Amino acid sequence: MAPSELAPVKLSVSGLTKYFGDLEVLRDVSTDVRRGEFISIVGPSGCGKTTFLRIIGGLEQSESGEARLDERKISGPGKDRGFVFQQDNLLPWRTVRSNTEIGPEINGEKGPEQHHRIARLLKLVGLGGFEEYYPRQLSGGMRQRVNLARALAVDPDLLLMDEPFSALDAQTREIMQTELMRIWEEGRKTVLFVTHQIDEAVYLSDRVLVFARRPGRIQEVVEIDLPRPRPLSIKRTPHFVAYVDHIWKLIEDDVRASVMEEHA
Repeated sequence: MAPSELAPVKLSVSGLTKYFGDLEVLRDVSTDVRRGEFISIVGPSGCGKTTFLRIIGGLEQSESGEARLDERKISGPGKDRGFVFQQDNLLPWRTVRSNTEIGPEINGEKGPEQHHRIARLLKLVGLGGFEEYYPRQLSGGMRQRVNLARALAVDPDLLLMDEPFSALDAQTREIMQTELMRIWEEGRKTVLFVTHQIDEAVYLSDRVLVFARRPGRIQEVVEIDLPRPRPLSIKRTPHFVAYVDHIWKLIEDDVRASVMEEHA
């Protein structure tokens, strides 16, 4: 039994349904996430993955159903959640350190203790020595490290990640996956991670929520029984490939239909 299976429920989602006008985006989505779990969400384009994440982040409201974090109903944004978006959206006039400090500044957290905490955090994400660099001086992978550090700087109870590596090249993406695993192993934050890459979801996760085509709903929850820590070489093992094949078969028809719809 994995340690996360013994942990209490951190996030409870029940009956979430969401419309944009007459378009039903999510239908009756329910799931529980335990403290310290790494959960990925995969599915065809337009199945409501990002909308689901935004509801959990308090950035969207559902028509029905609810989400509770530590038994408190989510009704808006809060510092108990950190969001890592697809684009880093770093402020170009601020350094790595000052970009990372934005959340604590908004929360009124200042002083030597906070300064030392940010320094430790930047070392954790591999940016020690780059504190005074500006975004224009950084590679795409380094910018996303700042993005991750900025989300972690508020010490969130729940980390929400919306395809954070989608803009990176394949090699950088794989390195960032291993770095994210290293960081997660150290702090064991509860994570919801949206991705289109099935192998990324399997590599990172304890469980994968497979969403069906719009209206988005959970088609299957796939438990990932692979030992941690996970080297990149695990992606070449038969057990890993079997998980990827299984998830792909679950969504293949939906993905094909979504692609045909987009190009109709």
